[in-house]
Amino acid sequence: FFFLRYQRSMAGKRQTIQLYRNSEIGTTLVDTLDELMTTHNMPKELSYKVLEQFDASIADALATKTRVKVNGTGQLNTYRYCDGVWTFIVENATFRTDTETIQTETVKIVAVDGSRGS
Repeated sequence: FFFLRYQRSMAGKRQTIQLYRNSEIGTTLVDTLDELMTTHNMPKELSYKVLEQFDASIADALATKTRVKVNGTGQLNTYRYCDGVWTFIVENATFRTDTETIQTETVKIVAVDGSRGS
């Protein structure tokens, strides 16, 4: 499951969407930065900058470098909308691309209005 938090940048001028920090690569990065800070090998301020760059880079890469289209079906269990963020809980979901099909009992989909973040 992914989670979403908003964080104001130091200048307070833009919001960074931290949507992918709870992904496998995101949690690995957070754990590594935490270990570096704990062992005093990296200042806290630098680790925050690394995380901000991760947020911006992964969002940019997913927006500009991916070309796969996915079709999905399932039974909508719950949906909510708050502050420009849609959250859907879908049960018995099936996702299809041109080359594979993935089935799962439950999936949480978080959709963010990208025009609100920058």
